[in-house]
This record gives sequence, C-alpha cells and structure tokens, in this order.
Amino acid sequence: MKTKATLLLLALAVTIALPRLTAEEKDKLNGAKCPVASTKAAKEDNSVEYRGAKVYFCCGGCPDAFAKDKAKYTTKANHQLAVTGQAKQEKCPLTVGDLNKDATAEVNGVKVTFCCNNCKGKVEKAKDDEKIELVFADKAFDKGFKVEKAKK
Repeated sequence: MKTKATLLLLALAVTIALPRLTAEEKDKLNGAKCPVASTKAAKEDNSVEYRGAKVYFCCGGCPDAFAKDKAKYTTKANHQLAVTGQAKQEKCPLTVGDLNKDATAEVNGVKVTFCCNNCKGKVEKAKDDEKIELVFADKAFDKGFKVEKAKK
C-alpha cells in the first residue's frame, strides 16, 4: 500500500513540475491548413521555402503539386504565412495606407487592419474566397505584409 501511495505522489509531483505548454506551443502552425489540400491541417514536417519563410503542407505529395503550379496556390500560401506569424502586416493591403486600429476585420482567421472603414467594408462585403483574394493575393500581400525570414 505504501508503494502505491509513494508512486502516486511521485507521479503527481512530476505532473506538477512539468512545464505547461500553451495552446500556441502545442500548435506552432496555429491551425494552418495546407495550401494545396485546403481542408487538411498543415504539418511541420512537410514544408518548403517560400518568400524566405516556410509554407507547410499536409503530406509529402503536396509540395510537388505546389512547385508545379505555384501561381494556383500563392494566395493560400500567403494566407498561411500570416496565420503562422511569419508575415506581419505593416500597411493596408488594398491601398498601402497607414493602418487604422479602428478598421479591423477577421479574414479567415487572420486579424487584418485597414487604413479606413471603406477598405474594411469592401473586404467584409466580399464572399469568403473573395476576401482571401482581396487581402492575400500576391499584389495585395506585397502591399500590406512583410515576411519574417526563416531562421536557419
């Protein structure tokens, strides 16, 4: 009986002493989806360099599909860079205007800030895929976001 109690106390002590992982630490990709198979979760062990950072895929086959037709997937890859925190917003993606903290909207899980409520309204009125295009297509992404270079 003493042995069981000792083991139970030891297990409890170890559990308490272990560092607690935050939700972000458990999911460094912040729930990012694969840009090729957009309904599947991206995984850290399936990635390629993109814009000086990393884009993540659900399986080993998706990077090949991405490489064969990047233009088809760049909007979703750009969105993923924002989801994973590798791209930081610096300007309005529609006008390159300064950001107005009172003009923000969520675009597919990413908080996006605009220069004014007109830009915000334009994005909010768009349908889901159109919202992503307006903010994360290459031209808009280049206007509003800066990619944090991957650490080697």
